[in-house]
Amino acid sequence: MARNQTSAQKRFAQSEVRRMRNKAVKSECRTYAKQFVEAVLKKDQQLAADKLKQLTSRLDSARGKGIITLNAASRKKSRMAKLYNVTFAAPAAN
Repeated sequence: MARNQTSAQKRFAQSEVRRMRNKAVKSECRTYAKQFVEAVLKKDQQLAADKLKQLTSRLDSARGKGIITLNAASRKKSRMAKLYNVTFAAPAAN
């Protein structure tokens, strides 16, 4: 005989699907962050600018989905922008 699925079982299954989706989005954000840092370390300004733009977009997307908090997204974007600006700042004219 087939038993009906309980609401707890259904809730567990739903939360597992969401957990895996959230994990994929967070992993994608970390991957873009690593690619950005690699570009900065190579001193490739154009590639770094592209990766920073992509990373910012992914963080905003994750924030919109509620996967990361507003402050976490802002903090990560700020730190990456600061790294970019410090690395590629024009030398001060005397």
